Amino acid sequence: MSYIESLLAENEKIVIQTRQHWIVWAKSFFLNAILLIAIVILAILATLATGLGVVVAFLALIPIGAFWRTYLDWWNEVYLVTNRRVIQTEGIINKRVIDSSLEKINDVVLRQSFLGRIFDYGDIEILTASEGGVNRLDKIASPVKFKTEMLNQKEALGMDERFGGRAERRADIPALIAGLDALRQRGILTDAEFQQKKTELLSKM
Repeated sequence: MSYIESLLAENEKIVIQTRQHWIVWAKSFFLNAILLIAIVILAILATLATGLGVVVAFLALIPIGAFWRTYLDWWNEVYLVTNRRVIQTEGIINKRVIDSSLEKINDVVLRQSFLGRIFDYGDIEILTASEGGVNRLDKIASPVKFKTEMLNQKEALGMDERFGGRAERRADIPALIAGLDALRQRGILTDAEFQQKKTELLSKM
């Protein structure tokens, strides 16, 4: 079982899962690639001049390690929508999980720059009724799709609760009629009152 799967409750399922856009680590890749090339050139020159090129070459571990750390941070920051909530996980070893219940979401704000529309990334702010207030997802990939699915699941959850509540109320009606019949047999309700209330309850089924 993956770490993300371990976060899910019973009967909870993932509807959409994504990460930040690749542009997040692309900047680190190019900067560290330039630094790595510069170090390699210096190592070659140092070898020709002093024979200490191997020592300089060890400096190449710095940009390699820096990019690898950026990439791992990107890979471990995951955004997902389930049929109950929005979950954000981050951290390589020490994990941090932020979740927003769909039923507590009041509004969703999507911001996309010109480049964001071209490369399909943007920022999403989830406004909730909880103490946290705002949950921000920065430079998320496919933000429009993510927002749409989030709102679809919120609507579906609301419909399930409404129809589920009605079903529960309908299931209680036979028990209520039986209770009224017991009151009728004890003389608390007349036959006419019993029939009237029974008819009212049956009309709600």
